[in-house]
Amino acid sequence: MKVWLACFLVLFALAELFDWLQEFNLPLPIYILGGAFLAVASNYDKIVGSYFADSSIEASLEQPQLDSLTPSTNSISLPITSPVKEVQTSPTDD
Repeated sequence: MKVWLACFLVLFALAELFDWLQEFNLPLPIYILGGAFLAVASNYDKIVGSYFADSSIEASLEQPQLDSLTPSTNSISLPITSPVKEVQTSPTDD
């Protein structure tokens, strides 16, 4: 019974929050500033971290571990099993 009551209260709170958020409007400059903030925050380590990071540590962190995916230098040969024969047609005298 307690689980049902807790689920009901959580779903009710989510429904009321959703209704409140539908009526909530912000001006366009706030959206632009928010997007710029999110872009800076998500790339913070690339923007600021490169100035303060040690070059040897940075190089080891940025090098991907793709040794198994690199193409090999061995070539694959595909033998031709039978040569293509040209069909010779002779001109017909009509």
